[in-house]
Parts: sequence; C-alpha cells; structure tokens
Amino acid sequence: MHIAQSLTHTRYKLAGETTEQDVLGAAEGILRNKLERQGSIGSPTDANDFLRMRLGGLLHEEFHVLWLDNRHRILDCQKLFTGTVDGASVHPREVVRAALAINASAAILAHNHPSGVADPSAADRMLTHELREALRLIGVRVLDHIVVGSECVSMASRGLL
Repeated sequence: MHIAQSLTHTRYKLAGETTEQDVLGAAEGILRNKLERQGSIGSPTDANDFLRMRLGGLLHEEFHVLWLDNRHRILDCQKLFTGTVDGASVHPREVVRAALAINASAAILAHNHPSGVADPSAADRMLTHELREALRLIGVRVLDHIVVGSECVSMASRGLL
C-alpha cells in the first residue's frame, strides 16, 4: 500500500491485485493508527470504529481485549479466543494471564455476533461479570464490553457493567 499525505487529506493507493482481506487489513491499520495518535481513550466508544472494522465482517465469533495503561493509553489489542458461528469459549484464567503479561491497568472487552444482532446475551452478561471480578483481583479495571454486530453495543452505556 502506498500512502501519500497532503495538508488536507491522506491518500492511499493499493497496487496490483488487491483482495477484500487486503483492503480490510489496511482499513484496520488506519483506524489503529488513528486510535494510537489519539493517545488515550476518553470514552469506551472511542474504540468502536476500530473494533467494528476488526470484528464486524467475521463469520465466526472472536473475543478481543483492548489493553490500556493507567491513563487509558493503548497498550495493545489482542485476539484471545476464536469460536464458531454462535459462540466462543472464553477462559478467565487466560485473560488474567494476558493482562499480567502486558502489565495492563484497564481493559475494554470486545466480541462479535456474526448474526449481526449486537444485543448482549445473558451469557455475555455473565461472562462480563466473571471477567470483571477476575481482573479486579489483579487491579485491572474493565471499562466496557463492546458487542459488535451491524452496530456496536456498549454494555457500560446500557448499565450492564
């Protein structure tokens, strides 16, 4: 991908044969850079565009965590679990291990619903509670759990945290 910057807009040119995955990967990279330039996440919804690009088009469920430091600056976004068309097994022990490895202070949990319906299920609410409690024990705050479908639904903004 070739990037040309001007004073008003950044222009992108994809050379040769380009697959849909190439375009989506480039878009994810652009959104990730935008998030990183922003420096920190002022509200959990700041990450919606990035998470929608990363998870929105998948045909199976994936569970990701956006790890943040104590000033809510982005440390990393990790895919921790991959599932099937209607679920993914998420293990709190592995989430805690990942948090400790990156020395995170806060987290935004995210997963997708391939059906496109982003309403959090009872299982989503239960998992969020389990992860919140497990991470709390090691001093990591869960700021939100975003469910990605045809739209992004913030469990924090719905009062489900």
